[in-house]
Amino acid sequence: MRIAVTYENGEVFQHFGHTEQFKLYDVEGTEIKSAFVMSTGGSGHGALAGFLQQVKADAIICGGMGGGAQKALKDAGIAIYAGVTGSTDDAVAALLNGTLEYTSDANCSHHHDHDHGDHDCNHHDDDCSCHCH
Repeated sequence: MRIAVTYENGEVFQHFGHTEQFKLYDVEGTEIKSAFVMSTGGSGHGALAGFLQQVKADAIICGGMGGGAQKALKDAGIAIYAGVTGSTDDAVAALLNGTLEYTSDANCSHHHDHDHGDHDCNHHDDDCSCHCH
């Protein structure tokens, strides 16, 4: 199994569509066999689903993710673990031992040219901290 995690300075990067790197983990059972960081090569939003297919990712751990990316990843059969913060290594370890706190519907629907105070993050309470904008 290969798990991809949006990556920046050892942490889960909070905006899937703007991630410049993924940390990829090759896993057997509950053991990490290898891990390495890979650049997206400037790919963004829709192209990232294709990128993850090319690197044969089975799952993605990330912060916020828009609906279009969710659909593309689901259509590609890639499992989504969104709404995650903190260390990428800790997130993968938590996923493998069944303790990862995530949502499969971290849809932050917004546009970059609107007032970010009015966006709708379905996976948060009143205090939105998805950093997806």
